[in-house]
Amino acid sequence: MQVSTAEFKKGLKIQFDGQPYTIVDFQHVKPGKGGAFVRTKLKHMRQGRVIDNTFRAGEKVALVDFEDKHMQYLYKDDRYHFMDTETYDQISLSAEEVGDARDFLKENTDVDILFIDGSPVTVELPTFMELAITKTDPGIRGDTASGGSKPATLESGAVVQVPLFLNEGDIVKVDTRSAEYLGRVAAAG
Repeated sequence: MQVSTAEFKKGLKIQFDGQPYTIVDFQHVKPGKGGAFVRTKLKHMRQGRVIDNTFRAGEKVALVDFEDKHMQYLYKDDRYHFMDTETYDQISLSAEEVGDARDFLKENTDVDILFIDGSPVTVELPTFMELAITKTDPGIRGDTASGGSKPATLESGAVVQVPLFLNEGDIVKVDTRSAEYLGRVAAAG
């Protein structure tokens, strides 16, 4: 199926130069002289790189044949194993296929996996996750939230900067897009 540049919107998945891209941003431009055009930022769906491209107004591009599947992360051995929550089919992905998402994967986490032409391309985590701190320097009485930060290793293996007052066993809320600490959910013990 094809779409015109007039139908562009953020998040639309299109084929460009035979590769799958997502439209990150676009702008319709109508100069005083010459024809109108559409300036776009496109993100490659497999490699993650972003390119700029200009389309003539009214130009048609093909849509990507994709499928989003809601899956659950099961476990990791030499590969990462996921199960489709509707059909109970299981797939396994390599560390490269999972990408940066592997830093926050915890057993039984629900994720969305994007498939293009039947093969998995990206693993999309929930935006926010609650994870326990497994390793950090102990908090000392008098440490405050505004007094600085220290590295903490979470149960998923990710390392994030947290306030000094947090201890091992505390459960924290983390933004998976930026690996940023958002707050403490529960204190240890």
